[in-house]
Amino acid sequence: MIMNATTEPFTPSADLARPTVADAVVGHETYPLFIRKPNPDDGWGIYELVKSCPPLDVNSAYAYLLLATQFRDSCAVATNEDDEIVGFVSGYVKSNAPDTYFLWQVAVGEKARGTGLARRLVEAVMTRAEMAEVHHLETTITPDNQASWGLFRRLAGRWQAPLNSREYFSTDQLGGEHDPENLVRIGPFQTDRV
Repeated sequence: MIMNATTEPFTPSADLARPTVADAVVGHETYPLFIRKPNPDDGWGIYELVKSCPPLDVNSAYAYLLLATQFRDSCAVATNEDDEIVGFVSGYVKSNAPDTYFLWQVAVGEKARGTGLARRLVEAVMTRAEMAEVHHLETTITPDNQASWGLFRRLAGRWQAPLNSREYFSTDQLGGEHDPENLVRIGPFQTDRV
């Protein structure tokens, strides 16, 4: 079988991690953070970050590796100057609602808290060309996760868009040992307001 050669240049994963290809540089002058698409070398670092951020549910290292490769256009990592992953957002555009981005997880490590990184990660993804047709953001949040509620209320305010929520998964549906999850929906919003 003959494969067609691609005209797109190949970028090694080590080059993808360099700050010069970051989507954004945020943080303080003395502690810059670089936001970029994840790459295959990031899976384990993402896994370790999420483990350090309770109450987030920790998935397998393999799941984070899949997100860093198969869903890289709809995910982002933030690294410091030492290339340590200090922030991560994962999500995907819904196949049955291509105008909706479903945000799965946002994690910000202790070293990067207080910098507004969670918001910047979400907005870095939402302003990508791949998201041009997205006008709604959905996620699920437990009723007591005040940090997440605060983040999504701030996003709705910044984007001048309504925020609605309703129970989505009950405690029983989640096996009886997990708080219920509310579906939170922001939108419609205009991408130029993100």
